[in-house]
Amino acid sequence: MEKKSEGRLEEPRGNIILENRKKLVLTGAEEVISFDDEKILLNTSLGFLTIKGSELKMNKLDVQNGDVIIVGNVSSIVYSGKEVKKEKESIISKLFK
Repeated sequence: MEKKSEGRLEEPRGNIILENRKKLVLTGAEEVISFDDEKILLNTSLGFLTIKGSELKMNKLDVQNGDVIIVGNVSSIVYSGKEVKKEKESIISKLFK
C-alpha cells in the first residue's frame, strides 16, 4: 500500500531485526495469516513473510502500527510475492476433474 505525501508516493516500509536467532522484531506487518509454534505467516507491506523455527511465540502484536515481536528459535525468514501461491495439485486430482 503506497501512501501519498505532499504529491509524491512513499515506498512501503518494513524492518526486520533478529537478535541471536531468539528474538525477531518486525515492522510493517498488516495481518497475521496463520501461526503455530513452528511456522508464522504474515502479510506485510513488502509481501508475505514466512518465519520458521521452533518454540515460536508472539510476544507483541500490534497490527494497527505494524509491530510484531516473535521469540523462539528462528531457523528461516522468507519473503514471497504479494500473493500466496496455492499448493500444487497432485496429478491424480488433476485427472479426476
